[in-house]
Amino acid sequence: MRIGLIAGSGQFPLIFSEKARAKGYRVFAAALLKETDPELERRVDGIQWLHLGQLGKLIRFFKKNDVNQAVMMGAIEKTRMLRDIRPDLKLFSIIGALKNSHDDRVLRACADVLKKDGIEILASTFLLPEILAPEGCWTKRKPTKYEEEHIELGWQMAKEIGRLDIGQCIVMGDWSVLAVEAVEGTDETIRRAGKLASGNAVVVKTCKPNQDLRFDIPAIGVQTIETMSEAGATVLVVEAGKAVVFNRKEMIEFADRSGIAIVALNHRDMQ
Repeated sequence: MRIGLIAGSGQFPLIFSEKARAKGYRVFAAALLKETDPELERRVDGIQWLHLGQLGKLIRFFKKNDVNQAVMMGAIEKTRMLRDIRPDLKLFSIIGALKNSHDDRVLRACADVLKKDGIEILASTFLLPEILAPEGCWTKRKPTKYEEEHIELGWQMAKEIGRLDIGQCIVMGDWSVLAVEAVEGTDETIRRAGKLASGNAVVVKTCKPNQDLRFDIPAIGVQTIETMSEAGATVLVVEAGKAVVFNRKEMIEFADRSGIAIVALNHRDMQ
């Protein structure tokens, strides 16, 4: 069995490659220069380093290695996409046919092109269901009534910016939206909100209403809680079953030491 891996930065591609090989897959990775951890090279059966935007080269690599299924995972620094992308003719043809270049539209269009070339993009978690966020409050501390009211409002706001394909994260405090995630990413959004918050800031990170679970699924980990602690945020809310959680045990331990509540909610319960 063979599986392709389109790898961005972070732990996700490393974790996936280990799990896939343990299940008998041969893993062939298309890795992004300046993004993907070089450690991945030791954990796969073949690797092709690419500049962001070299879609044709990616397809040729997968075809050369008889790959007809692949996953797309790992972060891409969005600010780098604005200054360091090298689109080839294949990608130019996709972008030129789109009405806008929002993340989801581009990724779906790329997945469609790959499928036409005989490469199906699978859900990023198809071998790793155990890293999806389980429903409930994970920490010793539960949200206060004040925080619960901010969670409800923040959830609605987060879904709306997701619908507009702006971002996935909203930070609430003092009945106001303190920060909206855009290209800078979740951690920078939290830091920005921390400069405005007077304590008890609530971080809400959800899937977009029409989230394609093959890519760009929300991800959290210890670093998220460390950033919240530095910024003075007291609650993290994610969507159960639709967020990837790295190092969950360590994350909860740090949150408990820091007095931070972590809650995973089901979208149907928030409607």
